[in-house]
Amino acid sequence: MTNSCSRTTENPHSELPHFQELLDGTDWASLATPYGTGESLPAALTRLLDPNPSIRAAAARDALDAVTHQNTIYEATVPVALYVAAILNHPTITAGEHAHEADLQHHSTRETLLDWLGHTAYDADDECLALSERHLGEGFLDACPDMWAFRELRPVIYSAVQPFLTDDNARVRDAALVSAIPLTEHHALAEHRNELADHAHRLLSTSTDRYRRDRALDALNAWGHDTSTLENANDIAAREFHVRMADHDLWWASNGTGGCAEDPPF
Repeated sequence: MTNSCSRTTENPHSELPHFQELLDGTDWASLATPYGTGESLPAALTRLLDPNPSIRAAAARDALDAVTHQNTIYEATVPVALYVAAILNHPTITAGEHAHEADLQHHSTRETLLDWLGHTAYDADDECLALSERHLGEGFLDACPDMWAFRELRPVIYSAVQPFLTDDNARVRDAALVSAIPLTEHHALAEHRNELADHAHRLLSTSTDRYRRDRALDALNAWGHDTSTLENANDIAAREFHVRMADHDLWWASNGTGGCAEDPPF
């Protein structure tokens, strides 16, 4: 959920800028982050293109964690997202990573960046917006230009993510799909949902990743697809668990007063 709001923001980008233009042309020190300002971001973002994958991994933590806190879109989040999207196809992103291809615990730089874009897109999706408007009023987006700016940039970011839906690396393909799903809530991208549905079927036939399977199933259900034949036993157990937790949260919201007079309904 987004709650960091400060100034009116216009979105000048109809296409993805070059990453160096973003790096040099952004006044990072003036942009708010959860921990102050973005003055340290240019150095960290530059290291995302270091030939050493260990340095890139550390840079990803430094840059992305600096603008990520409690599901909130900050001023610095938007130019960081554009920069990340702009370097997704840079050849240095994969330098030195072939040695880790068989390591299931290792996340490539491209996968890490796609995952972050996806998480950020979900933080600005229609569900988060509706929740914010319920709590803070229907004028929420007018008062929060950072979330508005990210939502307006979804077609631009999608253009950078889409090529990796068919990447040779299965984990990059899956990360690209999960990143693309919330981006296609933008009206200009609705036509891409059928393509993503095909990729979601593929993910569900090959991946065991719980988070990615849940996102793929949720998307297919939201788009009106029958997922009954796509779920495995773990999917069903996870879905039933989420229903129980939702029932518990509803019960607690209605009856919780610091102590339980009755047992929750589960």
